[in-house]
Amino acid sequence: MFPWKEIDTVLLDMDGTLLDLHFDNHFWLQLIPNVLSEQRNISIEEARNWVNECYTKVEGTLNWYCLEYWQQQMELDILALHRTLVERIQMRQDSMPFLNALKLAGKRRILVTNAHPKNLGLKLEHTELGLGLDSMISSHETGYPKEHPEFWLQLFERFNLEPSRCLFIDDNEAILAAAKLAGVGYQLGIANPDSQKPNKVFNDFPAIEDYHHLLDELLQQK
Repeated sequence: MFPWKEIDTVLLDMDGTLLDLHFDNHFWLQLIPNVLSEQRNISIEEARNWVNECYTKVEGTLNWYCLEYWQQQMELDILALHRTLVERIQMRQDSMPFLNALKLAGKRRILVTNAHPKNLGLKLEHTELGLGLDSMISSHETGYPKEHPEFWLQLFERFNLEPSRCLFIDDNEAILAAAKLAGVGYQLGIANPDSQKPNKVFNDFPAIEDYHHLLDELLQQK
């Protein structure tokens, strides 16, 4: 799929790309409305509607990913609620074989996530993800989400990257488009970010549902 000899660095999203997105979907779409329903003595449907309105207002901004923002909006201890579901934090089964293959092929592996640093820390604590990475950055460190051009400029500068020699992998097509616009040479979508949901369709980028499809060609081009 890719000319691996022309790729030095692989930039990897976290949720839905290396970790199963089921945890996050369950947390934000199931647990939060249930807790709000009890807290405010309203129906589950009313809680869901309110939550969806709140999400829509800030989608694509840094607040969408900010635990402190949601703690203030919802008057809930968001991180404590995350900890009630830690057994659901799971890596994709194909992630570590792929990350290990990238290392063997001499590729730099950088986690590039919009996740809040506390959320990132929790997921590193409960998975082996950190063992498969060379570096990582949360968009909160830059003040801009991955959807914004400034994020990419800061990323390239911080890690001294040549954008044209980078591959970026994400389950969000809009963010793949932002990376391409910023000059990242190659993009790849993940069609099955949530193991409990049907596959997504990508219109403008190649997409896979299993990293094993890449292993042979990757290791052949060391």
